[in-house]
Amino acid sequence: MHKFIGKPITTEEFYRLPPREVFSREMTRPNLPPSEHANRHILFRKRFSLARMPKRALLKISADDHFLLYLNGRFVAEGPAPANHLRQKYMTLDVTPFLTNGENLIAVHTYYQGLINRVWQSGDDRHYLLCELAADGEVILASDESFLYAYHSGYHALGTVGYDTGFRARFDCRADEIGFEMPDFDDSHWQNAKISEVFDGTLQNEENEALIYEEIAPTKIQKEGARIFLDFGAMYVGRLSLTVSSNAGSLVTIRMGQELLPDGAVRHKLRANCEYEEEMILSKGDSRYTPYDYFAFRYAEVYRPEGALLKNAVLTARHYPFTLCAALKPAYRQSKLESVWAMSVHTQKYGIQEAPLDCMEREKGFYLGDGCYTSLTHMLLTGRDTMVRKLIDDAFASAFITDTLMCCLNASFMQEIAEFPLILCRLVLWHYRYTHDLHYLKTNYPKVKALLDAYRRDYEKDNLLSELDKWCVVEWPPNFRDGYDVDLTAGKICHEAHAVMNAYYINAVRAANLMANSLGVAPYREEQPLLEAYWGAFYRPDRLGFCDSASSTHTSFLSDLFAYAFGLCPDPASESAILARIKEKKISSLSLFGAFVMLEGLVRHGEEELLTDMLLDEGAWLRMLREGATATFESWGKDLKWNTSLFHTTFSYAAIFLADQDIDTVFKD
Repeated sequence: MHKFIGKPITTEEFYRLPPREVFSREMTRPNLPPSEHANRHILFRKRFSLARMPKRALLKISADDHFLLYLNGRFVAEGPAPANHLRQKYMTLDVTPFLTNGENLIAVHTYYQGLINRVWQSGDDRHYLLCELAADGEVILASDESFLYAYHSGYHALGTVGYDTGFRARFDCRADEIGFEMPDFDDSHWQNAKISEVFDGTLQNEENEALIYEEIAPTKIQKEGARIFLDFGAMYVGRLSLTVSSNAGSLVTIRMGQELLPDGAVRHKLRANCEYEEEMILSKGDSRYTPYDYFAFRYAEVYRPEGALLKNAVLTARHYPFTLCAALKPAYRQSKLESVWAMSVHTQKYGIQEAPLDCMEREKGFYLGDGCYTSLTHMLLTGRDTMVRKLIDDAFASAFITDTLMCCLNASFMQEIAEFPLILCRLVLWHYRYTHDLHYLKTNYPKVKALLDAYRRDYEKDNLLSELDKWCVVEWPPNFRDGYDVDLTAGKICHEAHAVMNAYYINAVRAANLMANSLGVAPYREEQPLLEAYWGAFYRPDRLGFCDSASSTHTSFLSDLFAYAFGLCPDPASESAILARIKEKKISSLSLFGAFVMLEGLVRHGEEELLTDMLLDEGAWLRMLREGATATFESWGKDLKWNTSLFHTTFSYAAIFLADQDIDTVFKD
């Protein structure tokens, strides 16, 4: 661990402010209001001199919640990746190209958001900037009280974006702090920074790479009166940058969206219940607008005052470095699946940020279950395991809240979903099978055992899981549950032992036993007693299928599917019967979690022809494309959910089953 010479610096407002406790189990989650210190844009500057140009200059930097870094007026990077304060990340950046002989300037735009959400561990009243610059190994700059700070007065809240992920802004281009990143900016009236007296973070080096940026020009610009319409050709994640020339004090309205309304207007009130409308108040001459936060959009429209000139418009897409190493299977070329492949690859390239988030506009959350499938897809497409390792490491790190783990990682919004940690067990095995990294498996196997021990301690009775004080999602949205006959209400204990949950559990125990075999150690535990309890509670021989719970007579497609996919059927006759139901129901009768399990199960059973049929189901990925998707939706169609995300990275997992990769070795036991 690096020992910083630099000090965590902040403002008069924050330096003695005690942190608020945001961590709890979900069902005991306090109703914390937003911090009264929310939405603070805090700027730092420091001039420093170089007597000679170094061969290599490395800047280590972190901030809470977030920073945008500039050197000598040039944007360098943003970060860090969201993390809890016990594992706060610092970035190590090679900034040699940004320096010059003589006087230099570091300028940092930090942000404390203050909302309880799934984006950051915010709302906790922690704010700081920490940095140090080493030139050829010698520290020449370190954050301390000689840094100057000021609040950016240009940001005025118009309300939150939705799900409290951020604040919409009216940006005043006349603010005194405009151009703060430039060397000739006058900071003579700024205050000296304060060293935090309450800093309690534990810092870790960020091993993953920094985000990269692409400028996307509009493919269509249409001017009609006061309105200028922009189409960037596809869905991206990033920031809309505008340069407008007009009279000082004029107001410009900016709307962004993922689709168009019937009259051609941009639908800025998204299906995902987020509003994408901001404003800018112009200064004299050229005024520039770039939001601090990112949006997920394709279209924009700008409403300008009479005589105002839009001089430039660009979408700056941000994403994790992505190099495609896989290709579409030859058998799928020259077919409809080419378009499914292209959409899935585009989603992966532009959707993955510092972490494998699920929806890019609604929660912007690092969800454990969704992330298992998203990060696995990323690994198989790029040949790199950075996202899988991040998910595994960050998921197990949430054990300080509960040893049965959280489902929404590195955030202040406490949420638990019962299946997600069990999917994680499978991901650890998948990672080993793909990478053959025995050391990493050896590191994680004790954590898998501890997790399963905690489930056994808290929820297992007579070899079945029940009394789950975590939400059992089973399938999402609920209209795809095929009448699953169990009370799955979020926020209350699920008392019943039910089929899908116990299928996940046996599958996780099996994964642990397979890990133990690879490590040459004794099995974690016997599977047979769990199987026999599962069959006794749920299997109905007269139907050759599975009931949803021990007290139910209802047989849903989900209960059958999970038994087939995970190899839990007691006999060939039940396997054949369920396979027939799969052919009848098709993948479009399922959604996010069941669809993956179906495809994984078909691979495991060697049903290649049926796998292709499911991928070609007109109600699945092909429906997304018919409805205009360039990135994968959260569900198969726009109207199948009340708050559909139209940039949801998880469904890009179609690419796993389309790629020319040997996925048999990953999925087959």
